[in-house]
Amino acid sequence: MADFTDKLKPAEPSGSSILARERNDSGIQVQQLAQHLFQSTGHLERQARILPYLKRDPLFRKIKQSNLSRPERYRLGLARAKKLRRLADENHWSFDDQEMATYLCDDVSPYMVHTSMFITTIREQGDAKQRARWLKRAENWEVVGCYAQTELGHGSNVRGIECQAQWDPKTQEFVLHSPTLTASKWWNGSMGRTANHAIVVAQLLVPKSPNSAELINHGPHPFIVQIRDMKTHLPLPGIAVGDIGPKYGYAPMDNGYMLFDRVRVPHSAMLSNYSRIDPNTCTYSKPANPAVVYGSLTAVRAAIVMHARLVLARAVTIAVRYTALRRQFSNRDDNSMTAPELSVLDYPTVQIRILPLLATAFALHYTGAAMQALYARTRADITKGDFSKLAELHSQSSGLKSLCTDYAANGIETCRRALGGHGFGGGSGLIQLNADYLSKPTVEGDNWMITQQTASYLIKRMEAAVAGKGEPQDEVERSCREYLRNRDTVRPSDHAIFNSDEDIVLAFTRRSRYLSYLAHQARNVEKKPWNSLLLQLRKISNAESESLLVSNFYNAINDSASNLTPGLKDHLTRLFRLFAYYTIDNNARDFAKSRSIREADLDRLPDAIQSLMAEIRPHAVNMVDAWSIPDFLLDSALGRYDGKVYEDLFDRAHRQNPLNEMVFNSDYRSEEIVRGEGVEGLRRIAAKL
Repeated sequence: MADFTDKLKPAEPSGSSILARERNDSGIQVQQLAQHLFQSTGHLERQARILPYLKRDPLFRKIKQSNLSRPERYRLGLARAKKLRRLADENHWSFDDQEMATYLCDDVSPYMVHTSMFITTIREQGDAKQRARWLKRAENWEVVGCYAQTELGHGSNVRGIECQAQWDPKTQEFVLHSPTLTASKWWNGSMGRTANHAIVVAQLLVPKSPNSAELINHGPHPFIVQIRDMKTHLPLPGIAVGDIGPKYGYAPMDNGYMLFDRVRVPHSAMLSNYSRIDPNTCTYSKPANPAVVYGSLTAVRAAIVMHARLVLARAVTIAVRYTALRRQFSNRDDNSMTAPELSVLDYPTVQIRILPLLATAFALHYTGAAMQALYARTRADITKGDFSKLAELHSQSSGLKSLCTDYAANGIETCRRALGGHGFGGGSGLIQLNADYLSKPTVEGDNWMITQQTASYLIKRMEAAVAGKGEPQDEVERSCREYLRNRDTVRPSDHAIFNSDEDIVLAFTRRSRYLSYLAHQARNVEKKPWNSLLLQLRKISNAESESLLVSNFYNAINDSASNLTPGLKDHLTRLFRLFAYYTIDNNARDFAKSRSIREADLDRLPDAIQSLMAEIRPHAVNMVDAWSIPDFLLDSALGRYDGKVYEDLFDRAHRQNPLNEMVFNSDYRSEEIVRGEGVEGLRRIAAKL
């Protein structure tokens, strides 16, 4: 309903004019930078082509979405996911097109685990017959699956899961059983209400011989199992399955529980590309490399690294645009009564929270691309029987998943806090993003736990380098040998981090190798218990992952094939240095102890960081614009492209808020809550408790 507020405008200068001036005053060509970031993947073209489908369909409106209950959010999520698949079929979208539609929808799909881990596991771990039987049906969503590994009692420790798959040689079937309550599958996405099939990871128990009562445990293995009737969608006999209930974020996702009571499945249920059971002799054939069993998890971790940069870029886009136009306080050194208020982003105390995160988004981008390339090469080699790069892939994906999701999750919250009071509101665009992303440091391997996998690999490579037998097995061992050769001769002054960007990369490498050597000494020479080293191991993993981020950033902007203009390269080089200097400053002791950087240079870092931020500040708005995140996806009054922040905030509160559409009875002597409803409204609410 129209009222006098319709005619009110924000005080001048308007947000639109401020952002327009920010963009005009920067020499960065936004489209050039956007093309540099996304041209190789077709992201921009695909986004422009898919976005109109969602914008014109009312099902994808988000303005009142946060007012829905959890059951309503699941229903909406399911409806949206179904609609996206129908659009894909009608418009012949590719897989990448469908992924783009899901990204723009910005609501976790109840089919997410089906399209990622379920299909990937069948493709990578199923044999030829199993792929022929299941893949097409799964890709057509004729069967809808989930990935049931995590249990109520065990998560990251896959070896400790309790669900059993016992081979029965008489009937030639596997018997799936949950012997304890803690054997219940738990947290598994898409399982609670959506999936009709599951990849069930269970301990493989096989008789020593067809007539033996002695069982041999061959460890966790994947089985493809139907869990619901294909007509009624009700659980099959012997299976208890459902949704686990409310949680942080991911409201549309039906994370589930599932227990088995001696459910029999055929011999063909065990995915057998790498390991198998001879049904006649009970002979177990194990994989050439046991790590291939976790191929699906490695794939997801690689994708998580790539996803982190878009999530962080989204939060930084909101923070940069809003703090650029938000005005608070005048310059304390200007005593004039008419002194203008300063842009919040002009304060170094705000810059130090936001601009290093802007640089981090670019660092994550280049390492995400490198991680995806390594995964593709490794999977191609594995199909040829070459497992030599698998350990490196597993190590990198573990360490980077841990560090990058920490960066993104912490970065979202840092951006939210930098927004001041409005950061708490629904108009920030960060409430759902923050809650949804909080799961990432835990899922697919707890961030503190999986760093052990990276550290273990690095210690082994350093141990091999110390032994020095034959040729180095990989680049990491070669680097370790180089460190050992130069350990006592390289001086901190040899890494001139303010004169040479390459020396920055070398300093990060030396620090990582130094920490790896200390861990090797502690573990292999001093024989210290593993658990006593856990804090040290996490530091090793983070150091190696930060080294990868820095080297990939450096290589990307210095690659002649990137076709960067000199001006654009200069801007990206400033971001590279800011990311590197900021990281060094936060870990100065390790860089000093490893003799990677001089103490005098470490003392110069705070001033160098502030100078870099001052150089980057005038271009920050154009830099976030290059990430090309549409307002439809941002759903943020504070971060909208046109700068109409205050108009949007007021519209959301005054015109779009469902609570303001009702008139309440505030007289405590009456049980009526909403005027005109009597006590029925209260009874309806009480019945839901």
